[in-house]
Parts: sequence; C-alpha cells; structure tokens
Amino acid sequence: MRALGLRLAGLLRAGDLVLLTGELGAGKTTLTRGLGEGLGVRGAVTSPTFVIARVHPPLADGPPLVHVDAYRLGGGLEEMEDLDLDVSLPDSVVVVEWGEGKVEELTEQRLHVVLTRATGQDAPPGEGAAPSGEGVGDTGPEAAEDVRTVTLVGVGPRWAAEDLGALG
Repeated sequence: MRALGLRLAGLLRAGDLVLLTGELGAGKTTLTRGLGEGLGVRGAVTSPTFVIARVHPPLADGPPLVHVDAYRLGGGLEEMEDLDLDVSLPDSVVVVEWGEGKVEELTEQRLHVVLTRATGQDAPPGEGAAPSGEGVGDTGPEAAEDVRTVTLVGVGPRWAAEDLGALG
C-alpha cells in the first residue's frame, strides 16, 4: 500500500480530495503514509483516529497533507464542518479515511480508493500486498495470506484525464 501511495502522490495536487474506504486493517493509513512520503510532508504520518485530523505541512514546495479519520464521526458534512475542510481543501491534499457518505459535498471532484482484503480462495493471483503494506503486486507466501484489491474511482473532470490504471 505504501508503494501505491508513493505513485498516487505523483498525481495529487492542492484541491484534491481522496476518500479511503476499507475495513479495519485494509491499509488506509499505510497508503496515506506513502502519499505523505510522495508529497514530501514533514513528520511521520500516523493514524489520526483519536485526534480526528492531522495537518502535515510540506518540507518544500507543494501542498500540505490533511489526513482525517472520520470513523468516529457519525453525521455527515455537519460534523465535518468543525474540521474546516472546506477552508483547507483548496490549498491542500485532503485524505479522509472512512469518509464515504460524509464529505462528498465538499467538492464534485474526488478520488475514491476502495481497499478490499481477500483471503484464501477469494484472493486473485498477483494482486497482493504483504502484511506490512509494502506495495500492490507483491507475490510470495506473505502476499498470499493477506491480499488487497485496490479500486480507484475518479469522480469529476479533474480525474477524467488521469490514467488511474497506470498506478497498478
């Protein structure tokens, strides 16, 4: 997942909203770590579960990364308004874990990243990520035990021109 985040960071720019969907342990925070590394932000990217949101400023030129964990937020955009994401979005890359159904009203252009864990017979060959989250496409015994399928869905004109399939 980290390697995918690094590649995806090359496409991201200020004003982008990325929604991460997947069960606990699917790799949402690991992917965001890769995004942070690829964007060149300051500090370690860790799960914002208990603080809800963290801002990671850039080390040099580039947008800050706003990392939100909406898991504990029950309501829709109303609860999210307290985080001022509408103010942060134009100048930042905003990544929201568990944001589906909660933040879509912020912008008509967003990227949905859906992470699905498949195990055993459900696991497609060659599409695994090691338990450490190191990359999509890993193979070997560890990958077979904890496979992730990643689906990228771009919404709006911003994402229509991007070749998201090339990230795989």
